[in-house]
Amino acid sequence: MSRIVYGNLQGLKPSELRRLERLYLRKISPQAIITPDLAWELAEISSQLNRQIGLLINRKGEIDYVIVGTHSQIEIPELRGYRDFASRLKGLRLIHTHLVKNNKASSLDDDDLLDLAFLRLDLVGALEVNERGEPGKIHLAHILPHQDFFQASLAEKDSQFFFFFKPRYVWDLKENFIELIKNLEAELERIQPLKTIKDNEDRALIILVREPHTHDWEERLNELRELTRTAGVTIVGEIIQKRPSLDPRYLIGKGKLLEVMIQAMRTRANLLIFDRELSPSQVRALTEATDLRVIDRTQLILDIFAQRAKSREGKIQVEMAQLRYALPRLRAKDDAFSRLTGGIGGRGPGETKLEVDRRRIKDRLAKLERELDKISSERELRRSRRKKLNFKVVALIGYTNAGKTTLLNRLSKENYLAEDKLFATLDPVTKIVRTENGKIFLLTDTVGFIRDLPEDLKKAFKATLEELYNADLLIHLVDISHPDWENHVQTVETVLEEMDLLKTPRLVVFNKVDLLKEREDFSPRLLERVIKQYGGLEISAKTGYNLEKLLDTIERYLFPEKGLPSFEEDILPTTLPEHRGL
Repeated sequence: MSRIVYGNLQGLKPSELRRLERLYLRKISPQAIITPDLAWELAEISSQLNRQIGLLINRKGEIDYVIVGTHSQIEIPELRGYRDFASRLKGLRLIHTHLVKNNKASSLDDDDLLDLAFLRLDLVGALEVNERGEPGKIHLAHILPHQDFFQASLAEKDSQFFFFFKPRYVWDLKENFIELIKNLEAELERIQPLKTIKDNEDRALIILVREPHTHDWEERLNELRELTRTAGVTIVGEIIQKRPSLDPRYLIGKGKLLEVMIQAMRTRANLLIFDRELSPSQVRALTEATDLRVIDRTQLILDIFAQRAKSREGKIQVEMAQLRYALPRLRAKDDAFSRLTGGIGGRGPGETKLEVDRRRIKDRLAKLERELDKISSERELRRSRRKKLNFKVVALIGYTNAGKTTLLNRLSKENYLAEDKLFATLDPVTKIVRTENGKIFLLTDTVGFIRDLPEDLKKAFKATLEELYNADLLIHLVDISHPDWENHVQTVETVLEEMDLLKTPRLVVFNKVDLLKEREDFSPRLLERVIKQYGGLEISAKTGYNLEKLLDTIERYLFPEKGLPSFEEDILPTTLPEHRGL
C-alpha cells in the first residue's frame, strides 16, 4: 500500500512525516465512522503541527489518503480510480480536523460542503481540536437525496441539499456507517433506478443564465429544450440562474454549481448543456469541477447537424464547422505536450503532439474547403443549365421548424422527411412545381435559420445558401402559431442582410394558421391586420389551406401577363413593419 502524505508538507520534520505515514496502518471497523482512539491521535498531530489533518477512508475502513492542510483549510488531491458514476458516491468519507480557539464551535464550512458535493463523498466530518490538543465534537453531513429524506432523524438543521447530524463527541456516535450508506444509496436508487437508464443514454441538465437585459429567456429556454430533444438527449432537469453578470470561470455562480452537482447526482445526469457559448477555459473548469461532460448551445447545434447531414456536401460542411469549433479548444493535457526546446536557436526534437493536432486540423480544413469549392462549382454548372432552360426559381426560407419541407412536399407532391423537430432538413432539395395553368418553376428547400447561429456554421453553409442568390423569389415562411414568431422573422431578416439578399423579392407566408386558430387567445382581426401590414398570406401546409392562393400569387409574380394584376406590391418590402403581439 502506498504511504504518500499529500498536501502542505513544507517545514515538516522527518519524524513528523513518519508519524503521518503510520496513520495508513490504522484500521477502522467498517461500521464505525471514526474511532475514539483515531480521533485522539488526529487531534494530537493536528495541534502539534498547527495544521488541519484529513483522512479519506474507504468503506472497508482502510485509510486511502492522508492529507496535511494549512491552519484554516485543507485541499483534497486528485482522486484517481474513484470515477465510477454508476454507484453515485465515490465510496470515500472525509474526516478532517478544525483547529478552534477559546472553545468556539467550528462547524462544517462552505469548502467542506463543496468537497462533499463535487467529489461525491459518502460523508464529510469536521473534528474540533481545542487549544490543548484534545478532540471536541464532530460535525457530520451527507448529501440529501431529496428534501423529505430522513426528516425523522436527529438533525441540527437540514437544507435542500445536505443532511446535518447533530454535533456530538466521537465516543457518542452510534450510527452504523455501512447501514447508513446502504440506505442512502438505496434511496438514490429509488429516486432514479439504474435499471431504468439505457446503456449510453445521454441524460442532460439544461442550464440558462438570465442577465438583466435577457427579456426573452423563456423563449430561449424553450428553444434549448427543442434543440436538446432534436439531438436525442433526455432532459432530466432544468436550472435557471439570474445574475447581474456572467461568472468568468463557471458562467454560473459557485453556489449554483453546487446545485448542479447535487441535481446531477439525484437524476444520474451525465451531461450539462448551457444556453450560452462557453469559452475553452470555462468548459475545462466546469468539466474538472463536475466530472461531467459539458457542451454549449453551439456544440449542440453542431451535433444535430452531424446527425442529420446525409449528402456529401452536408457532411463536409458539418465537419468543417466542427473542426473550426474544436481548433481553439485544443489544449495540452499534460506535461508531455509542453514545448520541447533546446540547443542553438531553441531547436528541439520537433513538433509537440498539440502542434501536430493543430496542423492536422488546418490541413484537413484546407482539403475540405477545396472539396466544397468543387461542389460549389458543380452547383453553379447546374444553375447555369437551369438558366438556359429559363426555369424560374423560388426558394423557401424561414426559421427552423417553420414547415418549409412540409410545404415543399405539398406543392411538389413529394414525400421528403418532415418532422416536428429543429433542423429536420439540412441538405438543399430542389423540385419542379406545376401550377394549374401549366406554368413550371423550381422550388428549393433550404436549411432553417436560428437565432445566434454560430459563425462557423454560417461560413460552413455558405454553399448551401448560395441557392438563394439565384432565386427569382424568396418565400419567407413564418410559423405564426409560435409565441416568438416576430423574433423569428427578425432573425431571418438579419441573416438575409448579412448575406446581402434584402434586395431579392420576398413574400411573407404565415404558416400553421390551423394551430393558431385553436388557441384561446386567437383574434381574427389581429391576424388580418398582421397579414395586411406584412403584405403576406396565411396558409396551412399541413392541411392544404389556402395553398391555391399561394400558388396563384407565385405564378402572377413569376409569369406576369396582360390582364393580370401585378403582385409586385404584395412582395415583402425591404424594411419590415413594426408589429408586436398576436
